[in-house]
Amino acid sequence: MTETQDNSSAAVLEFINYPLPKSFEIPYKSPPPPANPVVRGLPLHYGASLISSLSFVQTYLWNNANFNALRGLTQLDDVENRYDPTVTPVRDPNAGAPASHTRINSIRAPPLDAIGRFYSISDFHDAFKTGKLTPSAVVEALLPLIRRDVKSPTKHSVAFLDTKVDIVRRAAETATQRYKDGAPLGILDGVPMAIKDEMDLKGYKRCNGSKLDFTNKLDVTSWCVSKLEEEGAIILGKLNMHEFGMDTTNNNPIHGTPLNPYNEHYYTGGSSGGAGYAVGMGIIPFAIGTDGGGSIRIPASYCGVFGLKPSHGRVSTSPSLSVANTTVVLGPLASNMADLEISYRVLATPDPHNPASALFAPPRAYTGERKKVLGVYKTWFDRADPPVRAVCQKALDHFTTELGYEIVDITLPMIHEGQMAHAMTILAEVAASHPDVTGLTAPNKVLITVGGKTPSVDFLLAQKLRNLIMRHLAYLFRKHPGLIIVTPTTPNPGWHIKGGKSDLKYGVSDGNMSVRSMEYVWMANFTGVPCISFPVGYVDPVEGKDKIPIGLMGNGEWGSEDALIEFGYDGESWLNSGLEGGRKKPKGWVDVLDLGKNWKGAEA
Repeated sequence: MTETQDNSSAAVLEFINYPLPKSFEIPYKSPPPPANPVVRGLPLHYGASLISSLSFVQTYLWNNANFNALRGLTQLDDVENRYDPTVTPVRDPNAGAPASHTRINSIRAPPLDAIGRFYSISDFHDAFKTGKLTPSAVVEALLPLIRRDVKSPTKHSVAFLDTKVDIVRRAAETATQRYKDGAPLGILDGVPMAIKDEMDLKGYKRCNGSKLDFTNKLDVTSWCVSKLEEEGAIILGKLNMHEFGMDTTNNNPIHGTPLNPYNEHYYTGGSSGGAGYAVGMGIIPFAIGTDGGGSIRIPASYCGVFGLKPSHGRVSTSPSLSVANTTVVLGPLASNMADLEISYRVLATPDPHNPASALFAPPRAYTGERKKVLGVYKTWFDRADPPVRAVCQKALDHFTTELGYEIVDITLPMIHEGQMAHAMTILAEVAASHPDVTGLTAPNKVLITVGGKTPSVDFLLAQKLRNLIMRHLAYLFRKHPGLIIVTPTTPNPGWHIKGGKSDLKYGVSDGNMSVRSMEYVWMANFTGVPCISFPVGYVDPVEGKDKIPIGLMGNGEWGSEDALIEFGYDGESWLNSGLEGGRKKPKGWVDVLDLGKNWKGAEA
């Protein structure tokens, strides 16, 4: 359907496919205790082959995961199926083209005196423009840290799957020459970054974190990545990911597992774990990930950085679509809000060859007044572990007492059934695209074969529930204009590596923890709304001495990325204020600009 709305941030005329707003006030029902078997080490290694060959065991595990929870729900009787969560805001065609997002003069980088300040894109640009550094010097300083194809790789190299040294050096030399000529392309020119292996990049293979080869036969670069290249960004290569993006740890027995920058007894989170590590450790100011079930926001939270999951369809996935194309989107992880904003706006350039992306107008900086309204479903919010809940509540108190936000109580229908519906949908989509699990890791053999047991009736019920929740969200967004629904990013303070080296070698199948870590993130993927995560504090670990980061998350109305970005800047100001000790850097944080200045070939 088409829905008209007033919005002061831009001349929004209407939405395409906006859900019909309707409130579904369904009493909250606690989920049953999770009962998925936890298998790790050699039992998982050998058991996975057995499970993937026995249909009756797969069916048992499917039912045991509670995927049959939608059967008999009378609330779904009169709800239509909805398969596509894309809701498109169409803007005034007479509004004119926006200025280049990489040539603006008001980059809102963190204050130079901010506690725990990470370098920003503008720091690199200023160093290049003044001649203090060159893109080539930065690249040469970074290559020894990230390359796998050397005799003694560093601990950082596990975050990268491949780096084509010749391609990277040529890009750096070209950018260096542009600065020497006084003609940089913009603020991104010469800035190092990297992309998750799930995207296409000319000259590179794409394996989706596996042993398999899914390289595009045309050897082309994904549309959104090419937009960054056109701005002069230097892509250092492909980043590590959880195989097929099928869990939230980034445990990858095939290519190695990057460990959490803040505490090596914890995972980075996944599936964009290589991106979370590289940004969290300071190696690059931003990276591009994908998010089908929190795969940008969970590593952003675990690694203490910023992540944005755009509206479904906003960022083009061309030329290769994800295997789970009704839940997965592409988006940035960044060290600060300025970098998140810049990278998102370039990524979101409408792609005329992609049906969804082409309908979106180019993103614009938010210029209008916005209503500062935060929605909290207290029953859901309070399911977070006490340390997480306490940190997030302090941030919310800051928003209301210092920044003028209002908190409204809301309800959301069938949130636990919704999470199961999302998981069922994404697993079924992956199983349909990759029914042959030969060559995959043990955990994915189990997940995909179990997902393949989803009956059509249950899949259709899941799409009914998708529509029900989308309609309720539409009702909330109409009732409370400007509403941002807030939760912790994850209810758990990181994911501790319980099985140690054995888990890293063989993988782990812990469906209970996977479900727990995705308690809040699934909704944005299933309903297509945009969602932002930013760090708000740190808590004590269960192992090791170094505290681990906690993230707060905001879900906005379809197409409301501009407002979410402003919310993110307010969130960034919370840690930059120095309250609660301010932002923290991991102990091994890489000072890239200092490395570049001290590189032996650097120019004086």
